[in-house]
Amino acid sequence: MARRPRRTTVRKRRGIGGFVFRWALLVALVVGFAATLYGIHLDRVVRGKFEGQRWALPARVFARPLELYAERPLLPEQLEAELDRLSYQRSAVPDVPGSYSREGERFLVRTRPFRFWDGQEPGRFLDIRLSEGRLAELADADGGLPPALVRLDPMLIASIYPTHNEDRVLVRRKDIPDLLVRTLIAVEDRSFYHHLGVDPRGIARAAFSNLRAGSVVEGASTLTQQLVKNFYLTADRTFERKLKEAVMALLLERRYSKDEILEAYANEIYLGQDGSRAIHGFGLAGTFFFNKPLQELGIPETALLIGLVQAPSHLDPRRYPDVALKRRNLVLDLMARDRVISSADAQAAKEAPLGLAEGGGRPVGEYPDFISLVRRQLQRDYREEDLRSEGLNIFTTLDPLVQAEVEKSLPVRLAALEQSRRMSSGSLEAAAVITSVAQGEVLALAGGREPGYAGFNRALDSVRSIGSLVKPAIYLAALSKPERYSLTTSLQDSPVSMRVGDKIWTPKNYDHRVYGAVPLHRALSSSLNLATVNLGLALGLTEVTETLYRLGAQRRITKVPAILLGSVSMSPLEVAQVYQTIAAGGYRAPLRAIREVVGANGRPLNRYPLSVEAVVDPRAVYLTTWAMRRVVTQGTAKWLGAKLPNGLTMAGKTGTTDDMRDSWFAGFSGDKVAVVWVGRDDYQPMGLAGGTGALRVWSDFMLAIPNEPLPVAAPDGVLLAGGGGDGSSVPYIEGTAPSARGGGGPRSAGGQESQDPVQAGSQAASESGSVSDTNPVAGTKPPPKASSHRKNLFMSDFYN
Repeated sequence: MARRPRRTTVRKRRGIGGFVFRWALLVALVVGFAATLYGIHLDRVVRGKFEGQRWALPARVFARPLELYAERPLLPEQLEAELDRLSYQRSAVPDVPGSYSREGERFLVRTRPFRFWDGQEPGRFLDIRLSEGRLAELADADGGLPPALVRLDPMLIASIYPTHNEDRVLVRRKDIPDLLVRTLIAVEDRSFYHHLGVDPRGIARAAFSNLRAGSVVEGASTLTQQLVKNFYLTADRTFERKLKEAVMALLLERRYSKDEILEAYANEIYLGQDGSRAIHGFGLAGTFFFNKPLQELGIPETALLIGLVQAPSHLDPRRYPDVALKRRNLVLDLMARDRVISSADAQAAKEAPLGLAEGGGRPVGEYPDFISLVRRQLQRDYREEDLRSEGLNIFTTLDPLVQAEVEKSLPVRLAALEQSRRMSSGSLEAAAVITSVAQGEVLALAGGREPGYAGFNRALDSVRSIGSLVKPAIYLAALSKPERYSLTTSLQDSPVSMRVGDKIWTPKNYDHRVYGAVPLHRALSSSLNLATVNLGLALGLTEVTETLYRLGAQRRITKVPAILLGSVSMSPLEVAQVYQTIAAGGYRAPLRAIREVVGANGRPLNRYPLSVEAVVDPRAVYLTTWAMRRVVTQGTAKWLGAKLPNGLTMAGKTGTTDDMRDSWFAGFSGDKVAVVWVGRDDYQPMGLAGGTGALRVWSDFMLAIPNEPLPVAAPDGVLLAGGGGDGSSVPYIEGTAPSARGGGGPRSAGGQESQDPVQAGSQAASESGSVSDTNPVAGTKPPPKASSHRKNLFMSDFYN
């Protein structure tokens, strides 16, 4: 009787136990299934980001590479300045890439390898000898065959950062120095090549080392765990996050090789802050701290970088140099402990300074005006998000040698002009554009007197009346009609008075004189307004505007008589396009600031080839250029002509608007075109004509850079004959010379072939002649005033 209850109790217990077991098993299965699903999810996360686009990479913008070849114009100071901009280190013995030595005009240079859009430029050891402003000899200092052409690595001039302002320079595993890898492993993960992602023994060893040292000298997480935390997770210090980190580290190690993980780590690790820009990866950190590529870092520099991994903000060597030095020296001890380096090397490295470079790894130059032009041209082909994430390498046309001379000249000359006119400092502003003749490449650009200041870009956005810069287009239009006009055709410099709307338009010469019959070339070189107006009216306004459009003008031009004296508004860049076409012999090449765009994988994405179109008769352009050369030697820019060295020829045109509100000079040598505007942002008069203002700025930088003379050879169909009036020969289009017409030549309406009768008094019309700089139009009635944003189309009385 007493046992029955006991059997019931046992059965109940067995029933309860079975129930619990079944539920536990079910829970275990559910948890296991959930864990499996979660593991699959984490595996997808790991693979998805690791195999996709891992980082949003900034676009990097480079200047043109300096090309070295025999007989290239180059001064020793210019070459050394270029090497300094590229952070080449001067040393007695240049034994590593990115180093050089100099002895007088001889340089020994170890160049860096660089991947261009058309292939890899290898590193070389060069023996460079300069003489008389040219590269006299280019040799292989290792005894190999002398190279015909060498391109130095180009200067980084800008970066277009991702929206979250992370910056990095990607490096491949094969490009990471062995010294850095071994140091990283010695300090952060000594079992990296042996564990599976998580290292329990490493945790215990790190705890023991830290306890013995009394501070944190080794990390407990593996490099794989650190990568997972930085690459996939947040910095939250929770058990859940640590567990997730461990699982993902195991998955990462299962999927990818140690070298792939190491490469990702080297590119992801955060190493410092530069304002709002976050510095990630060893590739960028090398330039950020030392202005050196990763491959050029020595033992103390490598130790500092690895030391920063522990706590980049607290160990920032620029803010906390003493703490950073202590950490670096501790890393050197760990390097010696694990035989990465010898004890002697460690001791020697401890005695070295931190070696930080100025600049913070930013782009070397500050060229916001030029970069603004680059971005505008890029936006025609790329979305903004692509520029901020795809890691594009953008190779531009900027020539740092030319840009440096422009930036040096503008503030100095403007200050001198202000002083000479007793103007308050900072009153004057300026803009400059320099292009190549043959390629239409923008070599330099300044949007203000402080070119490094990212403000209003006057070179692109300041649209002002161009004054007499319009005149070469008018004379070109005439000379394109050889049956009617030649350089010696007589033009009537006589008064004009005509009704335009409800106004009477009565233009005058700059000096208020009238010269009667003048040869066409003298009318242009002396910038005679009345002769130009009579010529333009004879041609027709449509012919003049169509010529401007063919030369490259794109802005709508209102056909009113005042356009004949420059009531045409353009930006300096637009003027440069017009003059580039003239300088190139009538072949228009759209101005470009970009040469190539290359993807992060090194493949060219978009080419910006030279596009040339014949738009004007080259014979007429040659004649126009001949007259523009006389602008420099005898006319309104003869101040420049007196400064040209022997053998150098240039052509150009001055421009001045009413009340001297705008001062212009546009000119060209055989290989460069330059346009300068000087004025005030408030449109107030300044007392400077084209020859006394913009021309002075123009000459400062153009005479400081290498220039080729204008070509001597005339195009087919152009012959030389007499008629220059001073015993010189004049070019004529075949069949139009005086001898070909019995001494007559082409005649203007009512005129004869001129024998250059203009007296010396015509030089009074020159902006650089006898006209007073202080009061060039004394006693004249001032023209109508214009608002600060709109010019009166009929006010062009004094354009010159």
